[in-house]
Amino acid sequence: MKKDFREYFYYLLNKFKAKENFAFSRFSDGELRIMQNKELILANDYYKIGNNKVNSFYHPEDYKHFNPVKDQHIRLKLMEAYQHLQHNYHVGLSCRCCVGDADFKEMINWYKGDPESELLTWSNIWVNGNFPLFREHMLPEFSKRKIVYILNENGDINNLPFVVLKDFRVGNNCIVNNFGMEKEIIQWIENNNIEDYVFLFSASSLSNMLIYELYKKYPNNTYIDIGTTLNDFLKLKGLRGYLNGTNRKICIW
Repeated sequence: MKKDFREYFYYLLNKFKAKENFAFSRFSDGELRIMQNKELILANDYYKIGNNKVNSFYHPEDYKHFNPVKDQHIRLKLMEAYQHLQHNYHVGLSCRCCVGDADFKEMINWYKGDPESELLTWSNIWVNGNFPLFREHMLPEFSKRKIVYILNENGDINNLPFVVLKDFRVGNNCIVNNFGMEKEIIQWIENNNIEDYVFLFSASSLSNMLIYELYKKYPNNTYIDIGTTLNDFLKLKGLRGYLNGTNRKICIW
């Protein structure tokens, strides 16, 4: 499949409209740094990657801390999820225009499948220059499906333009504090014979791990990492540039 930012959006949109079950997991810059085994901190007034500390500001729902000494199980699980190969299991990586050639090539080298396959794509497929398409074409489709949402405990789902039949909540630094949460979701799926539901994920790097574990076991549902694309509906404060219209970049491969 040709690696075209816009075309790939429509490729996934058409799968969704056809009610073809699939998984899409976004490995963006945060996941990249963890997989590179670098300490990652997003705190109230700074972020840190490895030994590089920069003054910045983050809201509590964005806080995270990956400690390479204590949290190797997280890195290993992320790498396992990234390298997993399964029918209709789609992985989005950090593109060269967002993280640079070296990091992009490293992610390509980590991938165990064919890098030209349609299963490997952009982590940014819903955002940047595709965000208006996501809001216009993908978002309305959610109201036609049975939706489960995994999101931060501070998110208000009452303002969403679709009905959430079941929600699972995560706290701050969920990659550490909610690790292993798939057991709770699996129990619910088993108890209720869940099939052909759509699971949406806005749970940082935990999303990648959950999508991997759930799709591997229950491929008769759809699992989509939508990141922060609904933060404004959820009344979450961590708004990104693409949400306010300041980033409409067409990402390259």
